Amino acid sequence: MSLSFRTPLPGTLLVLATLLLSACDGGSATRVLRLAHALDTGHPVHKAMVHMAERVAELSGGRLRVMIYPNGQLGAERELIELLQIGSLAMTKVSSSPLESFAPRMQVFSIPYVFRDQDHYWKVLEGPIGRALLEELTPYRVRGLCYYDAGSRSFYTTRVPVRRPEDLKGLKIRVQKSRTSIAMVNALGAAATPIAWGELYTALQQGVVDGAENNPPSLYISRQYEVIRYYTLNEHTAVPDVLLISTRVWDALSPQERAWLEQAVAESVDYQRRLWAEFTEHALAKIAAAGVEIIHPDKAPFRAAVADFHAGFRGTPTGELLEAIDRVR
Repeated sequence: MSLSFRTPLPGTLLVLATLLLSACDGGSATRVLRLAHALDTGHPVHKAMVHMAERVAELSGGRLRVMIYPNGQLGAERELIELLQIGSLAMTKVSSSPLESFAPRMQVFSIPYVFRDQDHYWKVLEGPIGRALLEELTPYRVRGLCYYDAGSRSFYTTRVPVRRPEDLKGLKIRVQKSRTSIAMVNALGAAATPIAWGELYTALQQGVVDGAENNPPSLYISRQYEVIRYYTLNEHTAVPDVLLISTRVWDALSPQERAWLEQAVAESVDYQRRLWAEFTEHALAKIAAAGVEIIHPDKAPFRAAVADFHAGFRGTPTGELLEAIDRVR
């Protein structure tokens, strides 16, 4: 696959290049890894990465540190991936959806109703299939370190309640910039409309789109619940977040530094999953208290509505992956 990337601003590259790998702390050599992401500091995934940074510092006795830049300070997800690829940023957290541009089989997470339940989901992610998907990113100069829970994505709308798949017909629904997400929403009869996350509140408010789809914590933290009326928990996809490190940076780490980082990352995954479960309940309660109608639809008609979409992957590498995922018990 050929790659084509935008060139980041020279000023940004200069700042990042000068900050990237090493610093001096109290006269002892310290390696500093810069991690940038687009999430709010109240998000469970951000808190997990803060926990990871604290554990890295503890395990290394301060010899390895992770400095975090939240809220899109250094760019949107695509830009952050590109900065990792050229080695001007050490780490980032992105949704798995944009990664399908690099590793096509990552699109499996944007295919609806792939996983039977949460237990099945985590068995796949933490098993050979999940590890293999992360390894497929390496040729593109990024290394997947772990998956963070991003819950299940469901539809929310401003005017029309969605109780059945037919209710989506004719609605403009915001999606991520993912070919598979676009195809999935179109297959359900809606008009998929890619819009940047930071622009979505205004797009919903002004009627540019009729709705969107995401998990409860993201809907709550973004305050988009203020401009919608209905939230349909049909839970069509489970799209994890992925913690990435530049292969240029990874290759520069010593075996001991890698061990410290991997242990801290593993601990942060467990921590994040607990936070996510707690915050999801909190977010749904707050969204309902704000007057949004929470709809619990029968999921069977939604599953049936995307049967042809699933069938379209037969005979492809992604289709083979879907069959392998289904065999996981």
